[in-house]
Amino acid sequence: MKFYDREKEILFLEEVQEKAKKRACFTILKGRRRVGKTSLLEKAYRGGDYLYFFVARKNEADLCLDFQAEVERYFGISLPGQIATVEALFRYLMELSVREHFTLVIDEFQEFLRVNPSIYSTMQRDWDLYKGKSRLNLVVCGSINRLMEQIFAADQPLYGRSTGDFRLNPFTTATLKTILKEHGVGRDPETLLALWTFTGGVAKYVEQLVDAAAFSLEDMVGSLISESSPILNEGKVLLVEEFRKDYGTYFSILSLIASGRTSRSEIENVIGSDVGGYLTKLCDDYSVVAKKTPFGSDASRRNMLYQIDDCFLRFWFRFVYRYQSALELKAYDRLRSLILRDYPVFSGIALEQYFRMKLAESGKWTAIGNWYDRKGENEIDIVAVDDLEKRILFAEVKRNPEKINPQVLKTRAQAFLRATPKYADYVPAFAGYSIEDM
Repeated sequence: MKFYDREKEILFLEEVQEKAKKRACFTILKGRRRVGKTSLLEKAYRGGDYLYFFVARKNEADLCLDFQAEVERYFGISLPGQIATVEALFRYLMELSVREHFTLVIDEFQEFLRVNPSIYSTMQRDWDLYKGKSRLNLVVCGSINRLMEQIFAADQPLYGRSTGDFRLNPFTTATLKTILKEHGVGRDPETLLALWTFTGGVAKYVEQLVDAAAFSLEDMVGSLISESSPILNEGKVLLVEEFRKDYGTYFSILSLIASGRTSRSEIENVIGSDVGGYLTKLCDDYSVVAKKTPFGSDASRRNMLYQIDDCFLRFWFRFVYRYQSALELKAYDRLRSLILRDYPVFSGIALEQYFRMKLAESGKWTAIGNWYDRKGENEIDIVAVDDLEKRILFAEVKRNPEKINPQVLKTRAQAFLRATPKYADYVPAFAGYSIEDM
């Protein structure tokens, strides 16, 4: 699959590189694994014209052998002797950057915590010492959110050293439509919904389906659920490292949330024990789960629900993790049939999320969410507010446009305004979104 989107990110990286020709720049690039960070850097820096360090899980001396070989290859030089510490190598590069401008990318930057946590302190010292005269364009990439936040926290050595910090997000809804159009799919909302439901716009998963020419629901499920599919272990690859020894409990909770048990009480009824600490970490430390409260209301345990916003992880925990026994028996046909059977209901959550994302991408709203009352009698799929012009949108989302009832939506909007009177003077608008509006 060719490179898509990322024009703003490329422009930002190019501008930073130009600035670094006069004064050192330190950019933090974050994003979940598979979102396309490496491809972005290759595109921004002319096909890979940068010094690249990948922080593998090795001891420091072995890692420095790899780094030293990369330095010698990139600069066409031979360093005298072996550099055995990252501290010494980074200082050498900082000294070199005083004389010569270049870009250094350090990928999986959080893995230095395992190699030698003191590396961050020595980097901070040398960065502070040389940055005034250096012309280094330093870009550090990280894919484990919790650890990257920890490294750059206020009480850590590298706090305040970066000159730029951004997160690479999955493809936009518009980009997904462009990808399908350029591959001859045309306007096919069912295919677009399936692509969104399974990938959430994460570049690697989109690429897998596009390269397999999987442009129908059945073909996508066939590509994802097969003996050779790389996604069968993907959830473990992404999250076992985050959760460590408690991953079994975390995975059970995530599987329940993906299956529709979204309240704490529902989860605890199945797990059989208190899960408050786990849910807090899933939301606040790992950013895998999002807390959901009715739009415009104060957060409280009584009305709080939990949701996996990452489409791929929601799919993986709902079907792949839940039916591990079927995979162990190589019953791929049975699992594909299960997914196709449950897909119409399962994709409903993704469809709502798609339209919330589409509204967010429009830049016309200051807050977007959904609303439900405590009794469960009234629910509005989308509530969007523009505080600048004091307007509010109420929207219902259904796969089938014939099931959208404008009068019911208006009645629920009245219930919302009674419960949330601060929006009583906002100008209301109403909309119904179906798969045909994607």
